[in-house]
Amino acid sequence: MSRAAVFIDGAYIEFLIREEFAEMRVDFARLSQRLAANKELLRTYYYHCLPYQGANPTEEEAKRYTNKLRFFRTLDRLPRFEVRLGEIVYRGVREDGRENFVQKRVDMMLGVDLVRLATSGQITDVVLVASDSNLVPAVSAAKDCGVLATLYHGRKAGANEDLWTLCDERYAITDDLLSAVQLAPRREAHPAHETPAATTLSA
Repeated sequence: MSRAAVFIDGAYIEFLIREEFAEMRVDFARLSQRLAANKELLRTYYYHCLPYQGANPTEEEAKRYTNKLRFFRTLDRLPRFEVRLGEIVYRGVREDGRENFVQKRVDMMLGVDLVRLATSGQITDVVLVASDSNLVPAVSAAKDCGVLATLYHGRKAGANEDLWTLCDERYAITDDLLSAVQLAPRREAHPAHETPAATTLSA
């Protein structure tokens, strides 16, 4: 039986939904099943970082951190879903005056999980929602184990060319795909009344 694991780069899909899909609210449980297609879904792994907080966080930093933590906890409660968190590192100020933050450990965690599942024979297929060339060695190792690799990427913010070429199948994330797993517009409600499936990147 074909068994797939879905690997989602949270920062990448967050960027796509913001820039290409007008902040569409997504049901990630349904999205995962749709990406796995007709294969058994072992698990979905979602990789991201909590927002940066300084030693004395501002009110805005604290609110952003709390909201994102709530969102990640909601995802983590979905069936066959696991959130892996890296770390945000402050790298000073760029030449354009904007603060520079860098994600650490995310690509490494994704690559390790991917290779571990492939080499142990737990999956026959890997589905990636990602774009980074750092994933090329891990995908190559998984293919050497006989695992088929499928890549989903943005229409404008496409994947790295080497990663795109390496994967066995590649699909652009379209309006039809996300519309099929779209949540209803947000209603004003107490957080305790929200269901675990009501997950949105704008949380």
